[in-house]
Amino acid sequence: MSRDRLPPLSALRVFEAAARHESFKHAAEELFVTPGAVSQQIRLLEEHVGVELFVRDGRRVVLSDAGKASSIILKEAFEKMFEATRIMRQTQQKGRVTVSVAPSFAAKWLMPRLGDFSAANPDIDVWVSADMAPTDFAVSDIDLAIRYGTGNYNGLNVEHLLEEAVLPVCSPALYEAAPIRKPADLTHHTLLHDVSSDLDPSDPDWAMWLKAHGAEEIDASRGPRFNQSHMVIEAAVAGRGVALAKRTIAEADLRAGRLRGLFNEKDAPVSFGYHLVWPQTREPSMAQVRFMDWLRAQARDLGHASAAPQDRPVFAAQGI
Repeated sequence: MSRDRLPPLSALRVFEAAARHESFKHAAEELFVTPGAVSQQIRLLEEHVGVELFVRDGRRVVLSDAGKASSIILKEAFEKMFEATRIMRQTQQKGRVTVSVAPSFAAKWLMPRLGDFSAANPDIDVWVSADMAPTDFAVSDIDLAIRYGTGNYNGLNVEHLLEEAVLPVCSPALYEAAPIRKPADLTHHTLLHDVSSDLDPSDPDWAMWLKAHGAEEIDASRGPRFNQSHMVIEAAVAGRGVALAKRTIAEADLRAGRLRGLFNEKDAPVSFGYHLVWPQTREPSMAQVRFMDWLRAQARDLGHASAAPQDRPVFAAQGI
């Protein structure tokens, strides 16, 4: 078989995904095929090029030296092909912006504001993808993302958008029905727990907060748990208990009077924040530029977008 003839593009695409994940199973999930189909395409490619691209080690597969060297080049090649396709479609999609955000940020911060953007920019459609997983810009049509984290995202343009802080909140009705004037009063109330998987060690849970406020006698383990921050807020609005809430996620409900902060507590900044990210390999369209400018203006209007995470005091994970 001639080595000058390129292998089938489908086999190369499968190999690139398998190499990136170092897993036939995860590649199959990404490409919506079976692991057996991935394995078959890899075998066809290995027969075509005459070298082993993966070393089989029981259930695991490990890239060979040839696989490692070629996967880097192939990843760049597919990124260029995706970019070329995006440019081809640009005429039809020039008025569209697709943004990836976490579900809670989408529900409680972005969506309530999007109507204003659409009214001011009727020629631009914003498509929102609410997803907890980080966006892989190399294989998606996502234009930009808002990520909650440290801001260390290699290979991307990164701009700090909003800081985050926590504070205890409850509904006004709950506040009036039973005294909540000092931390010790929480003994008589249900604690609502945010267990969203953002992995920020500076974000205090109830045990840390109660210890810091001299109320260690309260059982911090009791109460329902929610894996999305906006669900904790909704439970607090409904009067189900007292939440230790992220300020940015709770902001709209605090301003509307559906929630109130407790104990005249100052916000406790955390080390994570919200960051606007987009690929370094793509030139933003005019629609994307206008949308990003609007996001920056919204963040400035909120009044706590200026300080970078490293410049702010934080709750320590230990010893507070």
